[in-house]
Amino acid sequence: MATPVRRPAGRRSAARRTAVGLATTLLAVCACSAPAAGEEAHRVSATACADKVYTGMTTAQRVGQLFMGGIAASRPSAADLKTLRTYHVGSVMLTGRSSAGTAATKKVVDGARAQADTVAGHRVGLLVSTDQEGGQVQVLSGPGFSVMPNALTQGSWSTATLRSRAETWARQLKAAGLDLNLAPVADVVPASLGTRNAPIGHFYREYGHTPAVVTSHSGAFAAGFRNAGVMTTVKHFPGLGQVIGNTDTTANVVDSVTTSSSASLQPFRSAITAGSPFVMISSAKYTKIDSKHLAAFSPTVISSLLRTKFGFKGVVISDDLGQAVAVRSFTPAQRAVDFLNAGGDMVLTVKASALPAMIQGVQAKMASDASFRAKVTASVHRVLTAKATAGRLTCS
Repeated sequence: MATPVRRPAGRRSAARRTAVGLATTLLAVCACSAPAAGEEAHRVSATACADKVYTGMTTAQRVGQLFMGGIAASRPSAADLKTLRTYHVGSVMLTGRSSAGTAATKKVVDGARAQADTVAGHRVGLLVSTDQEGGQVQVLSGPGFSVMPNALTQGSWSTATLRSRAETWARQLKAAGLDLNLAPVADVVPASLGTRNAPIGHFYREYGHTPAVVTSHSGAFAAGFRNAGVMTTVKHFPGLGQVIGNTDTTANVVDSVTTSSSASLQPFRSAITAGSPFVMISSAKYTKIDSKHLAAFSPTVISSLLRTKFGFKGVVISDDLGQAVAVRSFTPAQRAVDFLNAGGDMVLTVKASALPAMIQGVQAKMASDASFRAKVTASVHRVLTAKATAGRLTCS
């Protein structure tokens, strides 16, 4: 068993301040949190619970909280479940397609949750997520799940209608046992680009072609989920609307248009102001923001723009770093280390078999780099505080 990391008092205080900020953010978006009159007590409770759980964890358990591994939504493989268990992976994404419905999905989710780690006799609950945007990006369907139209259709509705229907969709995910939707898409695809935009426009994943429409409707989608007590992830910061290639299937995807003050960033800014608990980072390169790094590995994008300029205090999650072609020139270990070092918190890989190399790479970097260890400490606290606020941690 690994030895728990000992933190200097000053660093612990900094981590607690980070967790307090995240708890405040999450309270704004999770309908399962305490009423307004009790928000302060609930915030302190979530932060204290996260800190208590952190203290009782081994180093391996802490590192595992920084990863979200993909498992098949219909029938997870025994090998993938073993990898999650062996490496203490703290979050799961249901991948592929399942038409089995809510009840069958709940059995899959419950099976994954049953193998989560325990600390001081209490299970450290998994965060379970999926891609449930609508249209061609709807992982879960069948009895109990609505057929969701694509985002471009959703963007033609009134915001009141979208908010109401999103609440229904969120309740369906909740019935299936999920905590988190990796949506909404906040990318603004110009009408002049349209379906030539491979990652978003080609699949009609955008709510509209102007920042105003995308802001209002991605916000309405998130609000509906908030009302149902399911967290959302605004994506793909700082936007995939101006690119041609799809980072999942193409290398060297470049945005040479977006700047740190572009109007297309407004949907993200608005989502952060509204309290979005998660922001997903793109794996494209933005030459007018940081010409040297992919956004997922860019301190300028994550730490300077998202954290400092936009004031985001929640969990920064990567886009897929397991099999996406955009990151194939980096080893799995480099992908995980570089993302966390740039200011990210949770590494997403739809390919669970990439997890061992990623986690071992992070542990090796921690052993030799005190600055990196401090970043890991802060990130684990953000993730645990998200879990506590969502009701996935038990402290007594």
